[in-house]
Amino acid sequence: MKTEGALFRKRILLSMLLPGVFVFIMWLVKIIEVLFDLDLSNLGIFPLSVKGLPGIIFSPLIHSDFGHLFNNSLPLFFLGTALFYFYSEIAVKVSLWTYFLTGFFVWLAGRAAWHIGASGLIYGLASFLFFSGLIRKYFRLVALSLLIVFLYGSMVWGIFPDVYRNVSWESHMLGFMSGIILAVNYRKEGPQEPVYEWLDEDEEKEPD
Repeated sequence: MKTEGALFRKRILLSMLLPGVFVFIMWLVKIIEVLFDLDLSNLGIFPLSVKGLPGIIFSPLIHSDFGHLFNNSLPLFFLGTALFYFYSEIAVKVSLWTYFLTGFFVWLAGRAAWHIGASGLIYGLASFLFFSGLIRKYFRLVALSLLIVFLYGSMVWGIFPDVYRNVSWESHMLGFMSGIILAVNYRKEGPQEPVYEWLDEDEEKEPD
């Protein structure tokens, strides 16, 4: 039991590592922005514009204020940790695809404005974790799906226009779509429901 507990703690800590580093970088960027009186919003995504292309990489790291940053930090850390814990084999691929696919979709289909923040990534991860659990029909992952609904079910309103003012609902909606696409695409990779073989007792008996 002691060994199992140590392995569990080690796995949890490893799962927290990359999400924690990413959240730390987000805070570091905001602190540098404030300390040096910078405005990095022009490194966000500006759809269908060459000047907005770098935002596919940089926009999730940039936030309008500390409130915006704080609101994104906790769900991103939790969802990222859940992804790396339950889907460790494909977590890096899913993270990267969610990151770039959401950004590219926003660049293609967003309004003519600067889009910043990690909320699209959050919606993508939540969507992947929810739909992937349902698609795989593995009770542990379905339980995770239900937990996602319980904790973040209200997020679904963020994918509709004009529900929240001055918010990039396109990032929410397109991140949500990215998560569905990746859940379907990676449905045969990563954790799967165990297959049990049942033997008929009569078949195990040797003939007299």
